[in-house]
Amino acid sequence: VQLQASGGGLVQAGGSLRLSCAASGRTFSSYGMGWFRQAPGEEREFVAGISWSGDRIYYVDSVRGRFTISRDNGKNTVYLQMNSLKPEDTAVYYCAVARGSIATMEADYYNFWGQGTQVTVSS
Repeated sequence: VQLQASGGGLVQAGGSLRLSCAASGRTFSSYGMGWFRQAPGEEREFVAGISWSGDRIYYVDSVRGRFTISRDNGKNTVYLQMNSLKPEDTAVYYCAVARGSIATMEADYYNFWGQGTQVTVSS
């Protein structure tokens, strides 16, 4: 089982990035998926989560209205569109597959993790 995250990079404040996370080795269409991030010296933080069908979506308050999570079950891929980026969004972003069909803010609920992709927002 592999989760391959991509799309990170260096962007100026106010810019946009789109992260992708492609899963291989099994089908995750029945499972919730989430994005987390970890800044240097900080704990891993929930960013966004989406249920298996996409009908339940959750965001941390700091990104709501700027970030959009979506998924394409046919491609076994989850996306995170990030707009109006701020320097405080700088972190390594990780995608994860949940143990069940929904998504939660709790990292312990996720049992497969990608390797992370660096997002750096300059001021």
